[in-house]
Amino acid sequence: MAADTLFQRITDYAHRADPYPLFAELREHRVARQEDGSYLVGTYHEIEALLHDPRVSSDRRNRTAPDETEAGDAGLPPAFIGLDDPEHHRLRNLAMRSFGPPHTPGRINAMHGEISRIVKDLLAGLEGKKRIDIVDDFAYPLPVTVICRLLGVPIEDEPRFRQWSDAIVTGIDPNPKEDPAERQRAAAEARKTMALYLGDLAEKRREHPSDDMLSAFAAGDDTDGRLTPLEIMATSVLLLIAGHETTVNLITNGMLTLLRHPDQLARLRSDPTLMPRAVEELLRYEPPVQMLPQRTPLADIEVAGVTIPKGAPLILMLASGNRDPERFHDPDRFDPLREDIQHLGFGSGIHSCFGAPLARLEAQIALNALLQHLDTPRLPEDPPPYRRSPVLRGPRHLLVERG
Repeated sequence: MAADTLFQRITDYAHRADPYPLFAELREHRVARQEDGSYLVGTYHEIEALLHDPRVSSDRRNRTAPDETEAGDAGLPPAFIGLDDPEHHRLRNLAMRSFGPPHTPGRINAMHGEISRIVKDLLAGLEGKKRIDIVDDFAYPLPVTVICRLLGVPIEDEPRFRQWSDAIVTGIDPNPKEDPAERQRAAAEARKTMALYLGDLAEKRREHPSDDMLSAFAAGDDTDGRLTPLEIMATSVLLLIAGHETTVNLITNGMLTLLRHPDQLARLRSDPTLMPRAVEELLRYEPPVQMLPQRTPLADIEVAGVTIPKGAPLILMLASGNRDPERFHDPDRFDPLREDIQHLGFGSGIHSCFGAPLARLEAQIALNALLQHLDTPRLPEDPPPYRRSPVLRGPRHLLVERG
């Protein structure tokens, strides 16, 4: 089939359960211009180089035909994930002060016990059930609880965040067959509502601080600058969405992969110390973020012999790069003992995933606990129903029966 329809076919829900043959087709072209003037890149080395190329922008406003709905919607400034340096560097560094080294190097490691307790409570709620939904019963509530605790959101408000985040994620789905206007309107409204809630909570923490990230955002200091109230809202919304949507998919995709490979499941169950390495392989084999659809060249760039013009939409297919046989031996085989796993699951370069250490820790604890808890688990339906999003790809439900 024509290479210029690849993006349309990849985003077609009919291929959500298995997009990998289409990625293999894309890699044959390396770079494929689409009917709408966008460019897909599907090979590992080219993707990695572009992620480190200062001529490639993450700001949609640099496109020849800018998408203004994404920039500053709901009256908010763009989150740092959609900005370039130096502004990206400033905002990301201010956010990192309360998340990781050098200012708070122990925050994530200190969450180990809390995450384990949350996992234990969730599994206790599954006692006596012969059939469980890994998504609704476990993979969704775990990361949303963790990120809410980190930010300082009251647990009783967590159900509100699922509705808001679903609308926001739906709004960024690149579906060529649908008019994006309504989805983007609903996403902007959800982002606004969530931002106002978090901004109000941050103001309360400013007056009565506690040991959470919103308190740290609100307090700030004048040494390295501080986040403005609007920047606190935009950053907090980003962290809440990124902090649980991708982790839900990592846990669910991971469990589905292990159920499809019972020999590897048994190996990991008998030796839990192998799980950190297995999670890295899962991030390569079934990454929760399949593509980065928001890159733009700031100048004409030649990639694999193709000139991508300044301002053209550039889509980096991370999941395709992770299965590139020029980079990984036997890439379509799941091997939790793989020696070389420099995957693109968390991106690369200055925009590499902010929350990667937390996602890794949650997935390792969650999957080890599930393997120990579930006796002779079985998939009653394979493939399971998938979420609509081709960007944040994962099962919408994952039913598991146990003996």
